[in-house]
Amino acid sequence: MDNFHPSFVVGIGASAGGLNAYKAFFDAQSSDTDMAFVVISHIHPAAHSQLAEILSRHTKMTVLLAASGMKVRANQVYVIPGNADLLMEDGALIVVSPRTRRNAQVDIFFSSLAAAMGTRAVGIVFSGYDGDGAEGCRRIKATGGTTFAQDNSAEVSGMPVSARATGCVDFVLAPEKIPAELHKMTTGFVHSSKLGDGYTRS
Repeated sequence: MDNFHPSFVVGIGASAGGLNAYKAFFDAQSSDTDMAFVVISHIHPAAHSQLAEILSRHTKMTVLLAASGMKVRANQVYVIPGNADLLMEDGALIVVSPRTRRNAQVDIFFSSLAAAMGTRAVGIVFSGYDGDGAEGCRRIKATGGTTFAQDNSAEVSGMPVSARATGCVDFVLAPEKIPAELHKMTTGFVHSSKLGDGYTRS
């Protein structure tokens, strides 16, 4: 795969307690997977997010604050800005500000990701209160994508437990264990692409 077209786009959602999960995930994640990563965090509308700067210390990938029209490229990380919804359409990000609903940003992005990427959409739900991300996991599974939820290591269990309760989560793992499963997916995708048939996860 070239640098412009990721094999998969991975949406990662979290709220309270999510920072340590993000760090553990990116510390374990290779920087040359041919995937793109989009981090959706519940950020207080009045706060200036330092999340992109923090994550850049935990990965060799380029970490960018998302902006409308930004093309989603392989081996890059995009972080939702504060007081905004983030969507994906035609391979690019769309920032809608101010946000339309409080604490629904994961569902909103995952739903657009499912529509944009189909079987190549991946959703990961980390620590957080309430149930944001559950409906998004349903949407991703409905289009043939792959979903993950954090295991009992979550500092706040609401979001991952709600996602798991849908029956639409493929893997329940600690954040640092998820990259190994993503690696298996990209290996399968590259192999299938060489054979001329699209990647299909069994």
